[in-house]
Amino acid sequence: MSRHAHLDDPGRAEWEGFPSGTKAAAAGGITTLVDMPLNSFPSTVSQETLKLKIKAAKERIYVDVGFWGGLVLENAFNASALEALLNAGVLGLKSFMCPSGINDFPMTNSSHIKEGLSVLAKYRRPLLVHAEIQQDSEIHLEAKDGSDDAHSYSTYLKTRPPSWEEAAIRELVAVTKETRSGGLAEGSHLHIVHLSDSSSSLELIKEAKNGGDSITVETCPHYLAFSAEEIHDGDTRFKCAPPIRDAANKEKLWEALLEGHIDMLSSDHSPTVPELKLLDDGNFLRAWGGISSLQFVLPVTWSYGQKYGVTLEQLALWWSERPAKLAGQELKGAIATGNLADIVIWEPDVEFDLNDDYPVYFKHPSISAYMGTKLSGRVLATFVRGNLVYKEGKHAPAACGVPILAR
Repeated sequence: MSRHAHLDDPGRAEWEGFPSGTKAAAAGGITTLVDMPLNSFPSTVSQETLKLKIKAAKERIYVDVGFWGGLVLENAFNASALEALLNAGVLGLKSFMCPSGINDFPMTNSSHIKEGLSVLAKYRRPLLVHAEIQQDSEIHLEAKDGSDDAHSYSTYLKTRPPSWEEAAIRELVAVTKETRSGGLAEGSHLHIVHLSDSSSSLELIKEAKNGGDSITVETCPHYLAFSAEEIHDGDTRFKCAPPIRDAANKEKLWEALLEGHIDMLSSDHSPTVPELKLLDDGNFLRAWGGISSLQFVLPVTWSYGQKYGVTLEQLALWWSERPAKLAGQELKGAIATGNLADIVIWEPDVEFDLNDDYPVYFKHPSISAYMGTKLSGRVLATFVRGNLVYKEGKHAPAACGVPILAR
């Protein structure tokens, strides 16, 4: 299950779309996606825009798809608007504490987040937060004087330091403490998406958890597979936010994941068209950020996790059980009597090369940072609700996935 994917449908289907994205998911052993509220157009920030999502997904999805709604400037202080969105079926809300890059999805601050949590508490659904706050003390690099080369990944890395994540998480932890100590928003839950900083930010989260705050955190395979030192000049396939940090940071992320301080994994599949990645120009400061990964996350986690002794049980915990719980999907996340028959059949020891001959089903494979790597763990078949939706390179003749709406 991937609770963090941008399928960009409707409105930007040339970036990705429900058919291509869900076919890629099925081929990668993913039975359920929860689609992010931005990068499609319009963004999913109201009951009306959610209806557009549901209409676009109808009879066009090969796996089950749920939807997050957006907590943005316009609706944060409008409880009735948020309740209408939640009543329409979104599984929770998502907000950004920094500019999202999408015009109709503006950023929020801790006051907006506090309001959102108070509404979500009544529904017992989570708030997901992109936790970065731009610090005034940080120098915004434009590479105008030539001292910082925009084609160097290290230049981009300087523009989004760990202090951005730490500042956001410090504010978020203060909000969760206030809601807990004051009895406000009882039943609310905060989830921090795609953590990349394994130092101060992670320590703040650990302290909050130990103090009893209802908070969880995820990281992504690209933070566990790659490190800043290996990213070549101009290879903008690797640009994402927060950025991929150094090798020492990567080792600490693995340690935190294995010790249970990081709760789960997500793809953060964030595609675009090749022109916006500026692959020919290689300018990290201007290229669109996002890693295309949806079809590969299971074998990537398994392949890079072998060094750390990752088990199948841990994969199921990180990719199925805990994500299903966060999204409120009681009948998913485990193979158990009474649960939906969402099952992947795979060969963990079979290796394959992600080259031009490998069938990739999401749009624009050329922009994926994983192309050119060797992985192990080949998916043979994927069943969704007992329906065979993928088998050895072939998909079901009809899209039989179901939109998931909260009730």
